[in-house]
Amino acid sequence: MAKNLPVLIAGGGIGGLAAALVLAQDGYPVTVLEQASAFGEIGAGIQLGPNIFRMFDYLGLTEVINRVAFFPDGLALNDVRTGEKVVRVPLGDVARATYGFPYGVIYRADLHQAFLDACRKQPHVTLRTDARVESFQQCADSVTVALAGGDTLEGRALIGADGMWSGIREAVVNDGKPRVSGHIAYRAVLKRDDVPTHLWSNDVVLWGGEKTHLVHYPLRRGELFNLVAVFHSNKYDEGWNSFGDTAELTERFAGACPPVKELLSKIETWKMWVLCDREPVQNWTDRRVTLVGDAAHPMLQYLAQGAGQAIEDAVVLREALRFCRGDMAKAFQKYQKARYLRTGRVQLTARFYGDIYHASGVQRELRNQMFQSGTESAGFAGLKWMYDGIEPSKLFQ
Repeated sequence: MAKNLPVLIAGGGIGGLAAALVLAQDGYPVTVLEQASAFGEIGAGIQLGPNIFRMFDYLGLTEVINRVAFFPDGLALNDVRTGEKVVRVPLGDVARATYGFPYGVIYRADLHQAFLDACRKQPHVTLRTDARVESFQQCADSVTVALAGGDTLEGRALIGADGMWSGIREAVVNDGKPRVSGHIAYRAVLKRDDVPTHLWSNDVVLWGGEKTHLVHYPLRRGELFNLVAVFHSNKYDEGWNSFGDTAELTERFAGACPPVKELLSKIETWKMWVLCDREPVQNWTDRRVTLVGDAAHPMLQYLAQGAGQAIEDAVVLREALRFCRGDMAKAFQKYQKARYLRTGRVQLTARFYGDIYHASGVQRELRNQMFQSGTESAGFAGLKWMYDGIEPSKLFQ
């Protein structure tokens, strides 16, 4: 009887929909519980490393993603104050030759829509809105979820894909609130016509400096221009959609070089979010309940891997279920064991790269020397272990 129950997924973001898609493709009934009144994604652009395109290929989404993604010519790091070009890594054919897959950028809403459309085509997926999970209880072969408003649902398992401030994580891991990094990000998107020709670049460009950086790149086949400005701040505001303080942004970048100041001046309204993560943990599973994405391993954005690691989670979860012949509790343990060291490494490396981008003094000189030597830039600044990705068919041999 339990096998006829749906797998319940709390959260309809990229990680939750990716998990729903892979389970439905294997014939599992799935119910996605989204607390908002509609499925959608907040945010602007995100970068997609070759490891994520490997997952798109596995999921059959490559063509859909290619229609809305942009493929930059290179990755560049410049000094935010002096304008000095620290290093540039070519992408395009180089990325494909090195990893077998490209490096791209995409509007977060477009990526989310690709997964949402794929889930809507699956007869085994039920999508519910206004469905916030308040609590859950487990028995031997099922999980019962209580929703805000009084409804209850029974499922054969529960996957928490409810993000950084996950209520499912609180019940399973119980490690308190996320760790506030002290960094704050302002994001905005311009139309191509609003970007002066001399400031446009087909690269992903990061201007790094003491406690600040600006990153920009095109979106939607070059129709838009994404900007994210990051600086150290004591502000704390949960969520992703607060309005930023333009005066504070201007003050933090007062010493920036002219191109950076000119780009920032083109934006009248910024959305902001406080950057948080958590310490890596070894266990995020309790019998028939497990976590994916930011609920399991939230990370700072400095490696642009949050969405990608959530998609990898979904793929590994599917392979674990295949290996364990549908035994949810066993599969969840297999999935977790296969993931926690890789995701933990991404979490910790992202923190380190935040320090590199925001370096000053001797640390800045060492950064520039390291990248300009030509040795560290090979393999995308020592990140080959990450961009090589995972090979699903070899996970549980």
